Amino acid sequence: MGAYLDIDSIIQTAKRNGVDAIHPGYGLLSENPNFARACTENGIVFVGPTVEQLKTFGDKTKARELAIKHGVPVVPGTDGPVSTYEDAKTEIEGMEVGYPVIIKAAHGGGGRGMRVVRDASELEENFKRASSEALSAFGNGEVFIEHYVDQPRHIEVQILGDGRGNVIHLYDRDCSVQRRHQKVGEEGRGGRRGILCLSLTDAHFTSIPPSLPPSLPSLPRW
Repeated sequence: MGAYLDIDSIIQTAKRNGVDAIHPGYGLLSENPNFARACTENGIVFVGPTVEQLKTFGDKTKARELAIKHGVPVVPGTDGPVSTYEDAKTEIEGMEVGYPVIIKAAHGGGGRGMRVVRDASELEENFKRASSEALSAFGNGEVFIEHYVDQPRHIEVQILGDGRGNVIHLYDRDCSVQRRHQKVGEEGRGGRRGILCLSLTDAHFTSIPPSLPPSLPSLPRW
């Protein structure tokens, strides 16, 4: 596994073999801004988001702030990262919706660093566990807190851009089948959600970081 995370080794191997582009696949270094930057600095095309986009969306609190800035609806939660149990308690007490809440790692995913808290008596232990797990898994123990939506539909919209301002969406995917907050499978165009998905795909492309030109082509409808 270590070889797939060794940025220097991957870059040197690519240069020795005259590689001019690297597609990172998924997982491992695919969302690592340092890897994308290393590719760019060595004249290798990183087939994926820009360094700026990876840095923005890799930090969930920054991604949340960007969404709010552009009017994208978000689940009620903290405005930024929370570092202590005392701060977490104060933040939750100030939320109109209150419990249940979910504590999430600010700098990672895959279900790690996430804990559901259904009342105040569970907060301290779960905050410590989520923060500790986030630190162990991602090297950063910062977390944020959102109101917990029980048994939601998890809908994603995949976006494809060419780096020249041409951006399209590839419609929606239903990722609701999960285990421990981690996706088990994805269903393309699943369910009867036409109105919801039309809103998702047509309304909120302003959350794409400004490294792409603001003028986007007409997006496909159905």
